[in-house]
Amino acid sequence: MNVDDILQTPDEHVRFAAYLDELQQVPDADEVDLVSRVLTDPDRTMAQSAVLRHLDHRAAGLYPSPAYEEWVRAMTQVAIDRPLLVQRLREWSLFRAITLKLAWQPDDLLTSSNWLQLMTAAGTTTEATEILAEAGRTKRIRNTAKATLNHRRQS
Repeated sequence: MNVDDILQTPDEHVRFAAYLDELQQVPDADEVDLVSRVLTDPDRTMAQSAVLRHLDHRAAGLYPSPAYEEWVRAMTQVAIDRPLLVQRLREWSLFRAITLKLAWQPDDLLTSSNWLQLMTAAGTTTEATEILAEAGRTKRIRNTAKATLNHRRQS
């Protein structure tokens, strides 16, 4: 099934599943084009959700490698008019910086989404986890960070 066929399907749940399937199988060389085409779906929320899942999946596999930088630039260009997608890509870049011990600012972590704070609290660097144990946005984030620190101390 191609994107044109998917767009003809009236049920957004079926389109969502079809988009996820297409995005999972897309060759790297065709990824930008496919993401662009998915984002043309008339149901903007559904299309954005499918692309967000794809970005999370790809970023999780790519962030440790040098290929991440080029990929995130390309995906940011495609998603430039979708603030949620651009924010998620920025947050993946911050997660990457924290995890790989590159330069990052604590204020960027503290002003990030609950999603990033929770992911970071569950197992990145001790510095980031300590910051979140003290000043994470929610009780759940602070408790997760404290539990992570306690686990590290016991190991």
